[in-house]
Amino acid sequence: MVKLRLKRYGRKQQNTYRIVAIDAQSRREGRALEEVGFYNLRKDQTQLDILAIVNLIREGAQPTETVYDILRKAGIFERIKANP
Repeated sequence: MVKLRLKRYGRKQQNTYRIVAIDAQSRREGRALEEVGFYNLRKDQTQLDILAIVNLIREGAQPTETVYDILRKAGIFERIKANP
């Protein structure tokens, strides 16, 4: 099963995350199948590859709770429902 998960980058106390598609059995810092976004918690910046995310979700990828919240705020699920 493929999951959409946060992968931590950055220095101590300066966390930044990449949103990646990764096998559910892999560890957090394991090799990603595809990088589909970026999330900076400190500056509240989000950059998403919307087409790639929509395709992955349609193929069955499951977002984690945190990634789900990020995608919901970006309106990804509304786009999926609008264009089935």
